[in-house]
Amino acid sequence: MTKAQNQPHMAVLGGGAWGTALACVLAQKHGAVTLWANEAETVSAINQTRENKPFLPGIALPEAVQATENLADMASADIILMVVPAQFARPVLAQLAQHNKKAMLVLCAKGIERDSLKLMSDVAAETWPRAQIAVLSGPSFAADVARGLPTAVTLAVSDDALGDYLARHIGTAHFRPYLSDDIIGAEIGGAIKNVLAIACGIVDGKKLGESARAAVTARGFAEMSRLGEALGAQNETLGGLSGLGDLILTCSSTQSRNFSLGHALGQGADAATVLGARNSVSEGAMSAAAVAQLAEKHGLDMPICRAVNAIVSGTMSVDEAIAELLARPITREI
Repeated sequence: MTKAQNQPHMAVLGGGAWGTALACVLAQKHGAVTLWANEAETVSAINQTRENKPFLPGIALPEAVQATENLADMASADIILMVVPAQFARPVLAQLAQHNKKAMLVLCAKGIERDSLKLMSDVAAETWPRAQIAVLSGPSFAADVARGLPTAVTLAVSDDALGDYLARHIGTAHFRPYLSDDIIGAEIGGAIKNVLAIACGIVDGKKLGESARAAVTARGFAEMSRLGEALGAQNETLGGLSGLGDLILTCSSTQSRNFSLGHALGQGADAATVLGARNSVSEGAMSAAAVAQLAEKHGLDMPICRAVNAIVSGTMSVDEAIAELLARPITREI
């Protein structure tokens, strides 16, 4: 398929599993899609074998997806989906801004920058100040999306006309964006659910039972809601696809990198060892410290997120964290 003259040039910044899956979605309706990856082996694998073997093995990629490791190849893009992991987004966006002066930026990475405690929209505003910014987030495993299985996500953007435009060019029959104007809410849900997925993975790895996992999910959602409210998120967004929906998905399946990390920790593995052996980023481990610091900054009670940060950072064992949570005094649910 070739790109029609009236269609925008679509590009994806980030060649991991999620970026590759989104490139597959865009290729369905736009033809040529440029996919930037930081790793030369990823670019070579995609262009030569039509498969992203390092990050999304076993899925044939459309010929229309063309990978590059040169940011200058993104210069003509009209819409860029930014999928670089949160902790590496700032320098990549700053470099990209030297090549592209016009693109609309759709933030698809989920996380909070550890050093600054800033959301991705704040980072983008500082490194890409001329761009129109949107956030795409929701319950979506990369492999499901790449295979064309039905998926629904939140597309948050402050301008209604821009939201309609982006939805037309990103959405397909099987990839359905629901529009919102709550950028902060969409980002908070995507960032915190990764931390909570680690907690639920620990419950699974320790064989504490489905009842315990449901309790952690529900009380974790309460923590997400507290931080969301403090930062100005809308309750409806947190209870929607990008909040509760994504939380349910990532807290219940080993397909989630964060859940599988927690599962390994629950079975006794060391966090640094597990993370060091992976070629993909577990965003929950990277964002846990930032979430804990934000909770402290705003005077919020977020014991589950705080426990995950302590475990991942190595300052507390899994058993110590569980004992501390179970010893908390009984309080009112609301």
